[in-house]
Amino acid sequence: MTSINNASGRGRSAVSCPVQGQSGSPRVVIGISIEVLITENASDSQLRSLTCRMARGMVAWPMPHAPVPSSPLRQILVLAAPTSLIAAIQACAQIAETILAARQGTAALAGWAVVLPFALLMQQMSTGAMGGGVVAAIARALGAGKPQEASALVLHALLIGLGFGLGFMLLMAGFAEPILTAVGGAVVAAAATPYAVMLFGLGAVPAWMANTLASILRGGGQHGLAARTMVWAWVLYPLFAWVLAEPAGLGLPGVALAFGLVFLAATLSMGWRVATGGAGFMPHWRVGVQAMLFGRILKVGLIACLLATMANLTTILVTSQLAPWGTTAVAAYGIAARLEFLMVPLSFGIGSALTALVGRAVGAGDWARARTLAWAGGGLALVAAGSVGIAVGLFPGAVARAFTGDAAVVAIAATVLAITGPALGGFGLGMAMYFACQGAGRMMGPVLAACCRIGLAVGGGWVLAEPLGMGLTGHFWGVAAGITAYGVVTAASVRRGIWGG
Repeated sequence: MTSINNASGRGRSAVSCPVQGQSGSPRVVIGISIEVLITENASDSQLRSLTCRMARGMVAWPMPHAPVPSSPLRQILVLAAPTSLIAAIQACAQIAETILAARQGTAALAGWAVVLPFALLMQQMSTGAMGGGVVAAIARALGAGKPQEASALVLHALLIGLGFGLGFMLLMAGFAEPILTAVGGAVVAAAATPYAVMLFGLGAVPAWMANTLASILRGGGQHGLAARTMVWAWVLYPLFAWVLAEPAGLGLPGVALAFGLVFLAATLSMGWRVATGGAGFMPHWRVGVQAMLFGRILKVGLIACLLATMANLTTILVTSQLAPWGTTAVAAYGIAARLEFLMVPLSFGIGSALTALVGRAVGAGDWARARTLAWAGGGLALVAAGSVGIAVGLFPGAVARAFTGDAAVVAIAATVLAITGPALGGFGLGMAMYFACQGAGRMMGPVLAACCRIGLAVGGGWVLAEPLGMGLTGHFWGVAAGITAYGVVTAASVRRGIWGG
């Protein structure tokens, strides 16, 4: 009998044991903190039985096979690198989208700006909110040595993604005009409605399914595999958007059509990867639907979706407050809001790594390690987003002119950016800590932070603008105060007592 024991420590690194089968070819068995007893002359059927008893045909955490670095910072950087590449390319694609919308005219830019919070809500919910719930649930299952549970979670995650995708499609494509009229007024809604109908009617379900599949891959440690597909999607999106919007003459609806097509392709690609074991384990498609497994995802994902809704509701309400100031003010704030939300993909590169790593540490009961990882990642996000914010605050006019040539829009946008730019570092810190809280299953801090943000941005901005007579500038200072409070309150929740003893 050959005994293999890998219960040696915190890292839980995989151990392989070559075993000769009847054919003489080596067999490799991989385990986590388990003792495996293998007969040296085991037959193929015996080996299959053993692996089924171990993991029902699955290879356990971690993947890839390289040893996991012991330094928290190195761990984060190793997993964050591929997702950060996506984030950088996604940011460039979203900047290109903003420029393309501006090229269609100020009315089209204002229409795009009114749809923007709803489009961002869909992306944030499917990627970092419910997607974070998927990553956290799978990571915790694997970290606790329960690969069968991780396999069963795949079907439940996809059913959740499909349900939310259909919900966005029915609501935002079916009732686009009254919703957008309530936010931006009838004139702006006229330009926005065809864009919204195409964006959500064709793109909502593919976006939800693609991002859910990417989250399954990340939960299994396959950040690089998810990154490769999503990189292609975000590289092709602005190219297709330009072709359909301008040479094909479809305008803003062409941008939406391009979004739907690239995410449909991404869904098909990653669906095949997950179905063939690309996440590091084979999914169980015939498992019965279980409320417990839905709960594993939803207990984090629903709270995170609420927070994403509150974040975008902040932008919607501020936009509504600016509507009486005219289309120019709405368009200008749309540029500033886009730059603010560009910190989300920037922070997501770090945050997706934090969700997986913190989830694994919590699954293993190592709360001290989880807190260390969270603060290391939060510091990285603070520096990255803060650097961008300082640059925007120093050169607001140049940044605004990069998006539009309308002098009136540039003037207002430069004012917004000069005020909100320096606060972006706090937003990056808050986003990174939010993703860490998902991995830990400790969401009350982010909830409180989101309440502070919406209260200061909407309520505080109104007080500054109206009773105190600061006008438009008062609204912008309220937005900056809300962003800063979000970062401070979320970070303050990551401490002993809330995160373990």
